[in-house]
Amino acid sequence: MTTSSQNEQARFTRPEPRRRQVIGAGLAALLPWPALAQDAAWPSKPLHFVVPFGPGGANDIVARAVAEAAARQLGQAIVVENKPGAGSMIGAAYVAKAAPDGYTFLAPAAGVITNALIKAHMPYEEGDLLPVVMMAVSPSVLVVPADSPIKDLKGLIAASRKGQGLNFATAGTGSTPHFVAEMLKLRAGARLQIVPFKSGSEGMAAVVGNQVDVTSEASPVVLAMIKAGRLRAIASTWSRRIAALPDVATAQEQGFNDIVIGHWSGVFAPKGTPEAVLDKLNAAINAALKSSELRARLIPLAIDPTGGSRAEFRSFLAAEKARLAPVAKAAQMKED
Repeated sequence: MTTSSQNEQARFTRPEPRRRQVIGAGLAALLPWPALAQDAAWPSKPLHFVVPFGPGGANDIVARAVAEAAARQLGQAIVVENKPGAGSMIGAAYVAKAAPDGYTFLAPAAGVITNALIKAHMPYEEGDLLPVVMMAVSPSVLVVPADSPIKDLKGLIAASRKGQGLNFATAGTGSTPHFVAEMLKLRAGARLQIVPFKSGSEGMAAVVGNQVDVTSEASPVVLAMIKAGRLRAIASTWSRRIAALPDVATAQEQGFNDIVIGHWSGVFAPKGTPEAVLDKLNAAINAALKSSELRARLIPLAIDPTGGSRAEFRSFLAAEKARLAPVAKAAQMKED
């Protein structure tokens, strides 16, 4: 082959450098923008954790403690914002509709899955929020007034079957205390009259004041009153004992294997948030939860640091939804 022929063939077999650049730019333009956002620069500015409850509750305590520790892992501040209302749906809807740029996240509790079980209309689709990581669990603790004759869970069931039954305080329809009460009714035969309050703290205060007979509330909410002798803890409803309340037996240990529920706290992202961002945030929070500083802060408050992979969190949520849906249906839970 002559030199001129070789040069002619090369023209048709090798794109010129400029042409390759144009082709590369064209392909990049076709990629969805989240894919282009997956770079090592994230995070380049402060993140926002939206807590769909007011300040001071178990969920708020966990979110703030974890945000502070995770911020050190990421090298960026994490700002915690409270957006309470509508059974946590105001905050959840805000995040579901936020830009999926890796800077806005939701730090909710069980309502993120139970609201769909009891509400006729939701302001967002279930798939609009992506599970990132489980942060912690605040086990529920069944408490009665300090001077109550009830000493344990069997005593509670027996007392409820006398006369008109017992008054059980909840934090409203579909709240974790409400699910505890309905589990006791459906699976243990307790006779309980549900008395809804606006918050778990109000329900606890009603028990302290002997206005109602019993409630179940997140361990951080009732811990101080138990330690002060103003409430008696008769059972916890998680799968293991609470480190800060080692003498309080679980419902399972007392023979009630189906009474298991806790106030868990997790992190969710808007649909479309880059996978690389979700993985990096999951890793940062897991590292934070393993730190001695954060564990020393949470465990004395009766909060159990959890963590785990994104897949494990998705599996937990699916199992919780499958387990709680029959309870909501049998109890005919409907939005207030």
